[in-house]
Amino acid sequence: MSKKLIIVGDGEFAEIAYEYFSRDSEYEVEAFTIEKEYMEKNYLFNLPIVPFDELEKFYDPQKFYIFIAVTYTQLNRVRTRLYHESKKKGFKIASYISSNAFVWHNVKIGENCFIFENNVLQYNVEVGNNVILWSGNHVGHRAKIEDNCFITSHVVISGYCEIGESSFLGVNSTIADFLKIGKDCIIGAGSNVTKNTENKKVYVGNPAKPTQKSSYATFGLKEEQK
Repeated sequence: MSKKLIIVGDGEFAEIAYEYFSRDSEYEVEAFTIEKEYMEKNYLFNLPIVPFDELEKFYDPQKFYIFIAVTYTQLNRVRTRLYHESKKKGFKIASYISSNAFVWHNVKIGENCFIFENNVLQYNVEVGNNVILWSGNHVGHRAKIEDNCFITSHVVISGYCEIGESSFLGVNSTIADFLKIGKDCIIGAGSNVTKNTENKKVYVGNPAKPTQKSSYATFGLKEEQK
């Protein structure tokens, strides 16, 4: 029997998640949910949209899984907050792994992850909780992606790399082997990282160098939102 799923969100990623979960997983989407103050409609794909604030009144946390379909808003802070709030409500958390992804048998993948098609996850890769891997990325052997990261498309993460918590890696960026990407980093599209990076920095270029503007300033975050 299929597992019952509720998707948090009603935007483009929520629609994509509905399509992928419905056609390529063991889950059956039963409803969508968003925070009450952002509700503008009551249905999506003929399924109900219910207020997240009262979700457990509508759906039994013991019987339903949740996936938080939010992208990198506020440097992944919104998705992370809703992930933790869903767990506090007692819901089980789903992950999606495309049947067209290559995932070696000893790869570890956490909760609320979404692994799109054509991703390659090699020997002993570790992916934390609440990580999005859009399509076509390469994650080399023994690399580790920490919690709450967002990896766009066609990113190369070489072997033995560590990607720090809540980081964002832009399209076609490349991380050389054995490097550490700091927490809350932004790696710009097409950038080639050849050295370890510092926390809260934005790196662009080839070779990638830090900009004067921090990742917090880029996303309009205050220090207390770290």
